[in-house]
Amino acid sequence: MLQVKLIVTGDDFGYCPRRNQGIVDCFLAGAVSNVSLLVNGSAAADAAELARRYNIPIGLHANLSEGSPVCEALKTTSSLLNQYGFFHGKMGFRTALSKGLLNMSEVKQELKAQVELFRELTGHLPPHMDGHQHVHVLPEVRHVFAEVLEEYGIKYTRVPIEPGLHNCDWIPPSLMDFYLGVEEDSFNTVDVFTKHGIRWPDIYIGLSTMGKNMSVSNIWSAIDAAIVEFVSKAPSHLTPQSGTVTIELMVHPGYPSVPPVGGCGEGPDDFSQSWERLHELQTLIKPELQSHYKTRNIQLCSFKDL
Repeated sequence: MLQVKLIVTGDDFGYCPRRNQGIVDCFLAGAVSNVSLLVNGSAAADAAELARRYNIPIGLHANLSEGSPVCEALKTTSSLLNQYGFFHGKMGFRTALSKGLLNMSEVKQELKAQVELFRELTGHLPPHMDGHQHVHVLPEVRHVFAEVLEEYGIKYTRVPIEPGLHNCDWIPPSLMDFYLGVEEDSFNTVDVFTKHGIRWPDIYIGLSTMGKNMSVSNIWSAIDAAIVEFVSKAPSHLTPQSGTVTIELMVHPGYPSVPPVGGCGEGPDDFSQSWERLHELQTLIKPELQSHYKTRNIQLCSFKDL
């Protein structure tokens, strides 16, 4: 029987105390097996302490789009900042990049500063590092990101190419456009990351199951469909009788943020304040999801277990 190793990563650890608590509750319930830390989050130090206390596997959620930089030299004047002194935002970052306004040496400076702050907070380097709002797969950024990972010996990242995404008719067109852009950027990133010796799980899931779209049946069908597609394309040595397939499921559980607490310097965003965070938490801890993992020979693990 094919063995499936599933990494369920709780993103945005460190965003606010209520997010931290929700992610910890999920971890203790066996529903999340790995977390990704925003080191510029307002509750990053608290998150690192919780990870230490509960032995939660933790990596770095590199952030170039929301809040404030952690690199002292970039906090006042930098191409990464808007007129208000904050990062450009999810779409603003992409616009500035497409106009050639971002200095890649500053991107590298900030990424390295975030790795160093992660090490300071946790006492170790991150076993994996991905990008908040998928900035790490964007043109130009992907090269700098790969260089930083190779420099620090960080082996794993995330490549958000989700099987079956095109068939998800419940995703509104505006959001689907963004997701398809992320997918195209990810395809163009594969060779770059490969060249730098960086690895990632065989399968990524998380766009079609995010927020209000998360349900036990959606997670089941996304995993099952992805495995079928992967096995059909995999080399002949990987058969349903032998071999292991690795999957990362990206999730965003938590208790909704209550302003002004939270965020990365500007206060919490709408998604963080919405009921969708709690909905993800409640879905992930459902016993039928846990029992499905067991019956399908799905073993929850973290990047450091790969």
